[in-house]
Order: sequence, then C-alpha cells, then structure tokens
Amino acid sequence: MGNCWGSQPHSEVTPTTTGNLSTGLFFTFSSEYLSFLACFRFIYVSLFANSSHRCLATPGISQTISGSTTTSGSYTTTTTTTTTTTTTSGSGNSSVNSKFSVASGDQPYPTGQILPTSNLRIFTFGDLKAATKNFRADTVLGEGGFGKVFKGWLEEKGTSKGGSGTVIAVKKLNSESLQGIEEWRSEVSFLGRLSHPNLVKLLGYCLEETELLLVYEFMQKGSLENHLFGRGSAVQPLPWDIRLKIAIGAARGLAFLHTSEKVIYRDFKASNILLDGSYNAKISDFGLAKLGPSASQSHVTTRVMGTYGYAAPEYVATGHLYVKSDVYGFGVVLVEILTGLRALDSNRPSGQHNLTEWVKPYLHDRRKLKGIMDSRLEGKFPSKAAFRIAQLALKCLASEPKQRPSMREVLESLERIQAANEKPVEPKLRSNHTRQAHQAVHHRSPLKDGSY
Repeated sequence: MGNCWGSQPHSEVTPTTTGNLSTGLFFTFSSEYLSFLACFRFIYVSLFANSSHRCLATPGISQTISGSTTTSGSYTTTTTTTTTTTTTSGSGNSSVNSKFSVASGDQPYPTGQILPTSNLRIFTFGDLKAATKNFRADTVLGEGGFGKVFKGWLEEKGTSKGGSGTVIAVKKLNSESLQGIEEWRSEVSFLGRLSHPNLVKLLGYCLEETELLLVYEFMQKGSLENHLFGRGSAVQPLPWDIRLKIAIGAARGLAFLHTSEKVIYRDFKASNILLDGSYNAKISDFGLAKLGPSASQSHVTTRVMGTYGYAAPEYVATGHLYVKSDVYGFGVVLVEILTGLRALDSNRPSGQHNLTEWVKPYLHDRRKLKGIMDSRLEGKFPSKAAFRIAQLALKCLASEPKQRPSMREVLESLERIQAANEKPVEPKLRSNHTRQAHQAVHHRSPLKDGSY
C-alpha cells in the first residue's frame, strides 16, 4: 500500500542455506491467550515497573517467553516473522548486543543525540480513542497484519472542536499477536532513545490492559515511495532539487544511526522515508533495526530479513549483517530517485525486473544515463549532478561491503553535489525512457532461490 505510513507486508528473505521458519510459534501463541497474558505481563514489568530505568530491553537480544524465542518486530503495520538469536562475529568472543548507552565524545552530527532516558509521553487509551474519533475508518492511514495506523488530533487546552489540535499518527497494534508486541517494544526501544531531525519522532505510547499503541508526529507529504511511484492527480512529480534534498536528509539520518551506536537499520527503502510539509526526509520503521557489532567485531550474524531488491548480497547469502549492508540499500534508493522506477517490478520486460541489475551499465555512461532518467522530470535535471549521483550509487552497490563508502562519505558526496548548485537545464530532447503503466508493489518476501 502506498500511503504515508506504508503497510507493505514484511516477510523473511531466506537464503537457500536456511530452511523455512516454522510458523508453529504463531499458532501456539495466538491460540493460548494465557500465554499472551504472561508475555504481556513480562514486558510490562521488565520495561516499565521501575520508572527510573526507562532504558528498554534492547531489540536484537533474544528472550524466552512462554518457552518461545523472540526478537524485535517491525515499525509499520506489517507482517514480520521472528528472527533468531543475534551474535557478533570477528576477532572477539560472540556476544549479544548491549543496551543503548549515552554517546560520549565529539559527535559528527550535533543535531542528533542518544537520550539517557526515554522522553516519551504516556497516553491513555481514552486519549487516543478520542484523538482518532474512536478509530473511525476514515482516519485510517494504513493497515497490515499486526494493526492499523490512524490519523488523529490531540486537542489543546481550550479547544474542543473535533479535527483540531496537533495532528498525529497513531499505530494500534494487535495485542493478541506476538509480533505485534515485539513491534511495539522495538519502536519504543529505538525511537524512544534516538533523537535526530531525520528520524521520525515517536511522541509516546499507550500500554493499557491489552492495548498497545504508538503515537508519532504526522508526516504531511507521506512517503518517498508515493511520490516516486504514485499515480493520480494528487501525486505531484518531485523536481530535481527536492529529490536531492530528500536523498541528503535520508543520508543524514542513516549516517547518524551508523555513527552514534552503530545501529544497523536493515530495511532502507523508499517506503520507509517519510516527508514532512517541507519535504524534509525522516527515516521510519525500526522494526528490523539492530545494534551493530562491537569495535572488535566485523559483523552481526542473524536470520536474513529484509525487502526484495534492497537487501545486500552478502547478507542474503550468509546472514552476515554489516553496517555497510545499509549502504547497499541506500544505493538502490538513489537509483530509484534517478529513474522513478521500483527496485523490483515483475511487470517490466524480461531482464529488467531487478532495477539495479538492469541499469548498472547505464550508470557508467553519461549519455546512457539520460535514457533511463525519470520521464516525469521532463529532462529538467543537471546532467553533471545526475551523473555524479549515478557514480555514487554504483559505489554503494559494490558487491563487497569493504568496497562501499561509509554513510558519512555518502552524505559528504551528496552535500558537495548540492553545494555545486548546478541548475537544471531545459532538455533538447525528451528522455526515451517511459514509465510502466502499472508497477508492482514490492514487499518483504521469502527469497526462495537464494538470488534476486
């Protein structure tokens, strides 16, 4: 679904060396409500019983609940399978990820910070019921396997008119689902502690009886996915300068994650980049995020999860997750920004289903690049800047993680391109690249043959 709180189904991307994940856990959990209550009580006590310790259980660390092992879920209202225990690999001993700590020393991005404690507001269920007009159908922004996202209004003092006040987005999770609970915990754990202008802001939560809700700032312009691939008169094509602005904002957010606590985002894609009223990009959906390896480690090893077309090849093949696995996904999004085409689309001609595999030869050549640029730009883009971004995308898409730039280097490159201030020129000829009449919605899905 292409809306501002995208609700594409999350599934496991499974390499051939890993068998299908058993679904027995979900059947047992959903059919035995007592198990749910035990799980719910465990989470409540461990996360909130001591108000002076608001640092939550770290996502990525497996915990046994009612005899079952679980880990972090997902941000959007989606369907995600549970992952296995996370370990780190390298010269040191294997270990589980540690809790967040307050960042020390000089920060490359002073506008972002790791909060020592969560500053989240605790909402009552009644508050959010009133804000969403009793979760009325016409306030739904998106929905998926584990709940729905609603548009709401927090009334300010002295106002009682419906539809007035601060606009918010409210995610109502399915509390009878193990993954719904894990999704809730993951969001509070990460977004409750990480603060940066290019990360979507989690305002608060509700944990009341069996109700699990999350409250976010409302993003007026929806997702980058909508603007690149959406149809209809309501969707306006993004001009070149806005595309570059969005790429830089998303790069800042991802660079902050990588430099603050080496958080590996793990599912970077256009649908997870939300835009405010001024087209400032903010990364959302931290359901698959993990704390990265320690200084003595090279990578994290975990069950492969992600989205077709965006997951880095080394991660798909081995389950080894590097910080630079995110850089690969960023490269895919750069190509989408240039071409206006989805990373995967089975409706394209044979040989063109996988966008990056198809267009890589075009990214090396400035003339060929013009032929695949988004036709909705109508040729109004600076050719030199577009080619520099294409070259940057190629570096991000390198097959080996060590060959890819860091996100800080990516950000610096994009900022230099922006600083050059090359103006779009009126085209002499229209691009011969045409958009497909229909483009398939990509989603997290099992990778049956171990390759794209």
